[in-house]
Amino acid sequence: MRLERAVDAYLRHISIERGLSDNTVAAYRRDLAGYVQWLGDRGIDDSSAVTPEIVAEFAAERASAQPPVAASSLARLQSSVRGLHRFLAREGVEEADPSARLRPPKQPRRLPKALTIDQVEALLDAAGPAPAAGTDAAPGAAPGDLVGLRDRALLELLYATGARVSEIVQLDVDDLAHGDVLRVRGKGSKERIVPVGSYARAAVDAYVTRARPELSRRGRATPRLFLGARGAPLSRQSAWLVIHSAAERAQLTAHVSPHTLRHSFATHLLQGGADVRVVQELLGHASVATTQIYTYVSVDALRDVYATSHPRAR
Repeated sequence: MRLERAVDAYLRHISIERGLSDNTVAAYRRDLAGYVQWLGDRGIDDSSAVTPEIVAEFAAERASAQPPVAASSLARLQSSVRGLHRFLAREGVEEADPSARLRPPKQPRRLPKALTIDQVEALLDAAGPAPAAGTDAAPGAAPGDLVGLRDRALLELLYATGARVSEIVQLDVDDLAHGDVLRVRGKGSKERIVPVGSYARAAVDAYVTRARPELSRRGRATPRLFLGARGAPLSRQSAWLVIHSAAERAQLTAHVSPHTLRHSFATHLLQGGADVRVVQELLGHASVATTQIYTYVSVDALRDVYATSHPRAR
């Protein structure tokens, strides 16, 4: 089969039949476009011409590229290639899988970086006014007042739920119509219900009643919860800039990203005594093994407390 057709068939499979998220499918599409280009440069345009030696050469070349490719990116690239050839073999398009002997690179275990509770509070305060502050925003209110209420609600919700930023910006107003819980659509369009604390709920209510109506009037009607200054749905990139700007104002020297709040959410729950299985459900992890990485952060915190508190720790 022509490689372009093979890739299109595989992407349809992982999108429709396996239900992978749009972001994951887009990443696989980019990876496989580079793979097809590499094969094309060597005169290979049909999947039947791909051999184990060719796949191994591709993997080795990418692994030794300069500047070096991140281990996570290299692992995803190889996963894309393996997935394509495994799909073609399983569907009977090809007799064998030339990537069967390809082994993913070993990735170093990187502990997620979480903020302290004081740092989180400083970040939230820097994002915008607390719900009780200020007066109702009316039409013609300063853009900064409206955006500040939105930014505070955005960060409060990210920290309160541990949701991914892609999940938060996809929320509709109706997703909050369940009292103190939030309906989140995660990877593969899987839904989960996450509790929302009083602080986040108050911040979102303040944004929805005092700022969102005016922002909505500036653009086309949309059910999305979070809107930009011109009324369009807030993008992931814009949400990242909101967090980056708040971190600068809070004078947080560590790198702060949307995932930092997710890491902080999980770490603080475990440090507070939450069961790892509960945290797994709240984060939407398919496997508890993914969630257990946060237990190492808690163990490190225990070591620090022990080292500074026990008279014979040193």
